[in-house]
Amino acid sequence: QVQLVESGGGLVQAGGSLRLSCAASGIGFSINVMGWYRQAPGKQRELVATATSGGSTNYADSVKGRFTISRGNAKNTVYLQMNSLKPEDTAVYYCTAGEPYWGQGTQVTVSS
Repeated sequence: QVQLVESGGGLVQAGGSLRLSCAASGIGFSINVMGWYRQAPGKQRELVATATSGGSTNYADSVKGRFTISRGNAKNTVYLQMNSLKPEDTAVYYCTAGEPYWGQGTQVTVSS
């Protein structure tokens, strides 16, 4: 059974940092594109960043220069380093390995 497990969310003050981790299990092949999305209350889910196994990355304009996505050495892992966090970054963050593979989400709350 395919599972994506996220960790690393929490409560942080504005200007602080958090690092999210995601590991996919039960997938018998290396996933090319993994990424992070987020959904704030009352808003649609939106792309945060994606990374390919070859090292190519893509970011939403709102997080460029503050967030860094990376793939781990272990197969099918992805990380999101979030710096200079703002209250508007508050959301549930979801890891994805492409449809239909999604994690359960991890809450990130940034206080002002």
